[in-house]
Amino acid sequence: MHEQHDDVPKVALLLGWLGVLPFAAALAGIALGDFTAHLANAVLLIYGAVILSFMGGVQWGLAMAAGSGPARYVASVVPALAGWAAVHLSSDGGKLLLAAAFLGLMLHDQRTAAAGEAPAWYPRLRRPLTITVVICLVLGSLIA
Repeated sequence: MHEQHDDVPKVALLLGWLGVLPFAAALAGIALGDFTAHLANAVLLIYGAVILSFMGGVQWGLAMAAGSGPARYVASVVPALAGWAAVHLSSDGGKLLLAAAFLGLMLHDQRTAAAGEAPAWYPRLRRPLTITVVICLVLGSLIA
């Protein structure tokens, strides 16, 4: 059976949720509060910055494919800059900055899909993944 054009590709769904696992594992490490908590804090912050940069790269690729103007390219590098800034803040502040940036990027992704500049299924992939990531980041900052 073939997927409809608007269906989230199964491989994207699988890889997206696999990409969330390190967020959840790091949160669990923080919650344990033993010797793993320091490492888990670093993992949550650094992995979050890497994934946020990756998500900005998705927008860069979409801008290239569409032949977009400069504003879209500029918007696509903001996530990498936010991730870079986050790793230079306090651990808790960095995680909260990442959470806000993930939410902002999700809204941008929704706008690009609504404008036909990203696949129609993209927001249906991003919303649950982003909400889960944001919960991990916020809880990680609260219990650390």
